[in-house]
Amino acid sequence: MPGQAPPPPPNLALVHAGEPSGASRPAPTVVAFERRELMQILGVYGRKVASGEWRDYAMDFLKDRAMFSIYARVSERPLFVVEKNPRLRNRQGQYMVTNQQGRILKRGHDLAQVLRVLDPDLMVVG
Repeated sequence: MPGQAPPPPPNLALVHAGEPSGASRPAPTVVAFERRELMQILGVYGRKVASGEWRDYAMDFLKDRAMFSIYARVSERPLFVVEKNPRLRNRQGQYMVTNQQGRILKRGHDLAQVLRVLDPDLMVVG
């Protein structure tokens, strides 16, 4: 009919209403290095950068492990990878260092001991 108001627009919402309020999904968990662990790794890394052996690094935090990759120059493959895998905590140890070919150089429960493979002159302080 002329003179009648048009019907109201459909109900549009700008907020995602897929789940009832209060029932949020937990954020996906990732494995990361703790501050103490990162300081130990960066200590070795800093000495090697100062001596001109290493130039770059990358960190990856995945669902099941954390990785600190070390590069001598811009390349596709890292020289070494320091990996933390908490699933192996009660077995071989959650820390390991692998080389460019993927061979495990050292594995263990104590990060300082595992890092000695990268810097043999490093003193272990308990």
